[in-house]
Amino acid sequence: MPGRDTAYVWIGRGVGGRPAPAGRLLRRAGAALLGRAEAEIVVERGRDGRPLVAVCGAGARLPVSVSRSGPVVVVAARAGGPVGVDVERCRPLPAAALARRWYAPAEAAWLVGRPADGQVTDFLRLWTAKEAVGKALGVGLRDGGLRRRMPVPVDAEASLRPVPGLARLRVGHPGVGAGLVLAVAVDAVDAAPVEVVVVEADGHVGAARHGGHVAAVRSASVERTSLPVVVRGN
Repeated sequence: MPGRDTAYVWIGRGVGGRPAPAGRLLRRAGAALLGRAEAEIVVERGRDGRPLVAVCGAGARLPVSVSRSGPVVVVAARAGGPVGVDVERCRPLPAAALARRWYAPAEAAWLVGRPADGQVTDFLRLWTAKEAVGKALGVGLRDGGLRRRMPVPVDAEASLRPVPGLARLRVGHPGVGAGLVLAVAVDAVDAAPVEVVVVEADGHVGAARHGGHVAAVRSASVERTSLPVVVRGN
C-alpha cells in the first residue's frame, strides 16, 4: 500500500492437479515492486541459492520467498525487505504424534489439548509459522528450527505476532480460504508497521491484514513443502 511497508503474497492455484508456475508469480512480484513491466523482470539465484527477482540489465534486485504445496504456489516479496512465507494444504495427518516427535514439549502439550477436529489445522499453523520464520531468518529449519517456539495460533488470527525468544521476529496467518494454511514472517528492525496483502494469481486482492511492528532484514525460500519428507521419516 502507498506509504506503508507492505508484504505482498501472490497465490497461484494450479488446475488438473498440476502446480501453478512459480516463475510467472515471481516476475509479477518483481514487476509490481520494482515498478517495471513483467517482460523486463528476470529470476536469478543469489550466492546462497535463494531466488531473487531483478530488472534485466539493471542493478535493482529484490529477495523473494517461495513455497509450494501440491498444485498451490505462493510467492512473497516486500520492497521494505525480505519476507518468509510457507503454505500447506490441509489433509489428514497424525497431528498429535507428529507434534510429540518434532515440536517443543509445551507446543505438543498445547496441541494435544486442542479439540480433535481442529488439531490438524493447529499443527499446520505451527509448522508453517516455523518454516516462514526460518526463511525470514535465512536459516530455514536448520539447527533445530522445528523446536523453535512460535506464538500460540489464534483462530482467525489477522496480525503478525512476536516470536517467543526472538524479539525482532513477527509471524501471522493471513486468511486464504478453506483448505490452505499460510504463514508470513518478517524480521523486525524498528517499530514501523507492516501490512500483509494476499493477491490471487488473477490479480484479485484476496485479503489484507495489518501486522504488528515490523520491518525486515533477510529471508530464505523453499520451492516445495518439507512436511511430506518429515512425515515419511516417521
